[in-house]
Amino acid sequence: MLTPTEYDQLDGLGMADLVRRGQLTAAELCAAAIARAEAVNPRLNAIIFKLFEQAQQRAAAGLPDGPFGGVPFLLKDFGAAYAGAPHTGGSRALRHFVPAEDAELVRRWQAAGLNILGKTNVPEFALMGVTESALYGPCRNPWDLGRTPGGSSGGAAAAVAAGIVPVAGAGDGGGSIRIPAACCGLFGLKPSRGRVPTGPEQGEKWQGAAVEHVLTRSVRDSAAALDATQGPDVGAPYFLPPPTRPYLEEVGRAPGRLRIAFTLDHPLGRPLHPECATAVREAAKLLESLGHDVEEVPLPFDGRAVSTAFMMLYFGETGASIAGLKTVLGRNARPRDVEPTTWLLGLLGRTYSAADFAAARHSWNDHARRMGRFHQTYDLLLTPTLATPPVRIGELQPKPFEQKLLKVVNTFGLGGLIRRSGIVEKLAEQSLEKTPYTQVANLTGQPAMSVPLHWTADGLPCGVQFIARLGAEDVLFRLAGQLEQAQPWFGRRPPIEG
Repeated sequence: MLTPTEYDQLDGLGMADLVRRGQLTAAELCAAAIARAEAVNPRLNAIIFKLFEQAQQRAAAGLPDGPFGGVPFLLKDFGAAYAGAPHTGGSRALRHFVPAEDAELVRRWQAAGLNILGKTNVPEFALMGVTESALYGPCRNPWDLGRTPGGSSGGAAAAVAAGIVPVAGAGDGGGSIRIPAACCGLFGLKPSRGRVPTGPEQGEKWQGAAVEHVLTRSVRDSAAALDATQGPDVGAPYFLPPPTRPYLEEVGRAPGRLRIAFTLDHPLGRPLHPECATAVREAAKLLESLGHDVEEVPLPFDGRAVSTAFMMLYFGETGASIAGLKTVLGRNARPRDVEPTTWLLGLLGRTYSAADFAAARHSWNDHARRMGRFHQTYDLLLTPTLATPPVRIGELQPKPFEQKLLKVVNTFGLGGLIRRSGIVEKLAEQSLEKTPYTQVANLTGQPAMSVPLHWTADGLPCGVQFIARLGAEDVLFRLAGQLEQAQPWFGRRPPIEG
């Protein structure tokens, strides 16, 4: 019988290896995961749909003998569809929606042997860097229950950090893998655009800015998961050269002497929290001690231009999502169907022209070219993942007077007035002030990872981000494996008790 302590000390590949050698069963792993979920989830609100009975049945019947055969797993309640399970995207408008077909990514996860236990909490339409939907309530960070686990993959991060599962599905359209990884002391890699399938229906998500993968404690679990899912599916709009060798093999390979630039510049010119600056400086010293060439540089991209382009995407995609609710609701969506902030974002999306959207989209290519030139000199860019440690629950929600303004604006459809007032620019800066470093990799399509190398004086995780050239996940995995060996984080556990 697997004890809670034994379960907690295993990563996903470790679990699968014991199952493969007959020392554990998938049923025992499933029971341990469910027990842990029942013990800690009431305080975290990480899992919003329990699929425990189905998982137990699959474990008893036998799971595919893949790299993660028998390993408990959670799906994010946004993105990759799972046939027969609710798929709400954190929105009351979709609370009764159940997809009829699995996403290709879910098929590949299941073929790898992962056993789906449930679905995790997200902000509405995965729009926020915190996980506090009106439908399900806030998800809490196991390192400090008064703080956010980040977003939009906040439920996934909280569940992995709290030891419910070793691996959980996540997605990243503006930092939604890397932000919660930084908040929860996890490893989180956003793959390159086109590395992971988006089918069978969608060719790209968020104009190609959004990519799905996993959140993990160990680097090797992330690498093995990408090995299991990478590669185009039928009709994919992008094609990247396949990796030279399995990513799992890269984790143990020496990275060589890398040229790494780091910056402490805030992309929006705001103050950087001292703990986030310390995290980068300490990482730079560690890299130097490992033999890498490390140099401080000015921010190599235009932070305000990235912010503007990202917010245009944000407005436009939210407007499209709200319009798309008609297929589920059978009528046009109304303000009461979604949260007030979501409705406002959709209103703003309708105030811009196709030419405005196209111009913003063109700037993605400008930044991709700029970063391409940067990588002619440097292998990697090191930045803070966040500009602040995890914020308190509710800190980024609209204030009472803002809620009243939102109600008036949404009731009378005053998106154009709001745009002309200059509030949009303020909204953009407020939205991205604390998370300004992650969006550039979404626009350029580059792979990027958050690595948990620093904890604050208060015991909160504080990740650092590395951005590599397009298609260079192998470089990231090699460095991440080296950092994991030099400054291990797997044994650090949050104070939440089961």
